[in-house]
Amino acid sequence: MTENPGSAPAITLVLVDDHPVVRDGLRGMFTAEPGFEVLGEAANGVDALDVVGRHDPDVVLMDLRMPGGGGVAAIAELTRRGARAKVLVLTTYDTDSDTLPAIEAGATGYLLKDAPREELFAAVRAAADGRSVLSPAVASRLMTRVRTPAAPADTALSARERAVLVLVARGTTNREIAAELFISEATVKTHLTHIFAKLGTKDRAAAVAVGYDRGILG
Repeated sequence: MTENPGSAPAITLVLVDDHPVVRDGLRGMFTAEPGFEVLGEAANGVDALDVVGRHDPDVVLMDLRMPGGGGVAAIAELTRRGARAKVLVLTTYDTDSDTLPAIEAGATGYLLKDAPREELFAAVRAAADGRSVLSPAVASRLMTRVRTPAAPADTALSARERAVLVLVARGTTNREIAAELFISEATVKTHLTHIFAKLGTKDRAAAVAVGYDRGILG
């Protein structure tokens, strides 16, 4: 936090979103609100690691789906590095395939972009204090997930995720997978992040091994 003479320290932030208009809006919002200071911005998860490393903010506002590097992978890497910053996800997506991996990767909170500004300010303050914050919609989904029996292992992956895992098992590179499935390399990496999270693995080899063990791969 940045010290302000005669007042409480300002909460410092880094904004991560691939849309410049969204970043501009957030910067303007937090700059106009006393008690906050925006230190930097990034357009994807890869750049976010560099910006966070240079500025050491209290809180990172992180989008999830971004070309050039998704948010979940960035959150996981910040957690691995032992970064001091708390990560508050701010996204338009509240599906299980987005919510759960982000929280498992180490996100402190998860808000949707339609949250009122006062709710967002309160969430950032809570995150800076180390308290978890979940939007009502996300909290409801998580409670439903906890109370619902887990799906069988061979149906845990989506059809596209299974297709990616099959290609990984063949030794196909991310670039080759992208060409084969007509998607971007960034999307391939996102699918891999979700696959690793669902299978409880951390790399391609382990995911393939678990895939065969669970019968996901023929």
